[in-house]
Amino acid sequence: MTDQLFRDITLFAPEIALIVTFLVAILVDLALRRTPLAVAAVTLGGFVVTGILVLNQSGDEALVFGNMLAVDPFAVFFKLVIILSAILIVVFSLSSAELNVPGRKLGEYYSLLAALTLGTMLMAGATNLLMAYLAVELSSIGSYILSGYTREAPDSSEASLKYVIYGALSSGLMLYGISIVYGLTGSFDFYAINQVLARGEFNDVTLLLAGVLLMAGFGYKISAVPFHFWAPDVYEGAPITITAFLSVASKAGGFALLIRFFKVTFLDSKVSGLPEGFWATLQGFEWPGLVAVISVMTMTLGNLVAIWQNNLKRLLAYSSIAHAGYMLMGVVVLGNDGLTAILVYFVVYLFMNLGAFFVVMLVADKIGSEDIEDYKGLAARSPFIAFAIAVFLISLTGLPPTAGFIGKLYLFSALLNHQWILLAFIGALNSVVSLYYYVRIFRNMYLHTSEQTEGRITFGRMQITTVALLLVPTILFGLYFTPLVQLAESSVRIFGTP
Repeated sequence: MTDQLFRDITLFAPEIALIVTFLVAILVDLALRRTPLAVAAVTLGGFVVTGILVLNQSGDEALVFGNMLAVDPFAVFFKLVIILSAILIVVFSLSSAELNVPGRKLGEYYSLLAALTLGTMLMAGATNLLMAYLAVELSSIGSYILSGYTREAPDSSEASLKYVIYGALSSGLMLYGISIVYGLTGSFDFYAINQVLARGEFNDVTLLLAGVLLMAGFGYKISAVPFHFWAPDVYEGAPITITAFLSVASKAGGFALLIRFFKVTFLDSKVSGLPEGFWATLQGFEWPGLVAVISVMTMTLGNLVAIWQNNLKRLLAYSSIAHAGYMLMGVVVLGNDGLTAILVYFVVYLFMNLGAFFVVMLVADKIGSEDIEDYKGLAARSPFIAFAIAVFLISLTGLPPTAGFIGKLYLFSALLNHQWILLAFIGALNSVVSLYYYVRIFRNMYLHTSEQTEGRITFGRMQITTVALLLVPTILFGLYFTPLVQLAESSVRIFGTP
């Protein structure tokens, strides 16, 4: 038993590193209250150490702490996405004029960011409904506080309050769904639930109700319709750094949890004769149809409502909702090629979406506005920054030769391979709609000028370097993507599934 406990603790090393980072950040803040850079350095160092420990888990496949968490290639992939996002958010925070105002204490900010990252990483490996719920709540509590961190902003407290209200509702629905699943199966463990459901001794309507209620919890984390209502207001009112983190890392944790739950719990491993990489669901709960409906609603609403937005941060919020719909198309596909497409998409989404938010933050710090109309003449005032956000938005649209094109190419290919032709067609139409509202930004930057926007805008070396570091992979993965695809293909392995 001692050996087993030691092995589990060893495999839990990345999460332990984050716990230590959280505690040390608090202690450093107490000791050095007037030097927030020290807390930022501790947090950044802790994230780097955590990333190294996650990399050391490559190739491991095990369940730890009584089947509460899984350490497998799938979890490792999402943990790397989450920790890379967290590292970039710390870098963003150092450049944020919104955060670095005289007198503001940032010790709590960085320590809460570590706690938020921990909760999100636990979501990536959870194999028990109780652990899944605790992970969701841990990440949510940190998100609630950080969303309202800039208290002097008029919409900051409103954003935080709305987040708490919607989060509480989704949490309650998720708990109700968990209680129904436990009543049907007598277990919280994903694998034990699968064994009970495989015997077919359940009521179809009750199980469908439980699945819908659980989707409320998953959908809330990934901002899928109709659980998206919190996203636009929170994204607009929260500090841009936290908005960026929620749009990528929090979404990654939610997708990892959703995919693992559905594939492990409702997978029928007894079906034979399927091509390699294909899998089937248990009869009686055809969840791909449910997910397909949510995917269509999410991408359509996100894109259509984005057309009417003038605030760029709010526009990117609806764009983020639409991208959740695109990625849900990969969940619908019952095969490893669908999961591969999602993993590829998440990597390119990380660079292009964080890049877009970072540029919006830099420009807002200089001109004091996030309104699209105030971007008129930006190409003349800051050519490199205008070029960078243009590339990021083109990639978000999914046009070549950017990485976003590769992400959507693999998603649509997986859909067509599995005969989801109508869903692929709707996804393509939504991509066209997204191009419309992004073109408004291009038009203002390159074709319009304003008498109130004269004079060049300059940025620091660190800021330009950070933009370049996000810009290069956004272009590079659009031209040379083989290593990324190979990494994704090797990371679709979920413990205990074909």
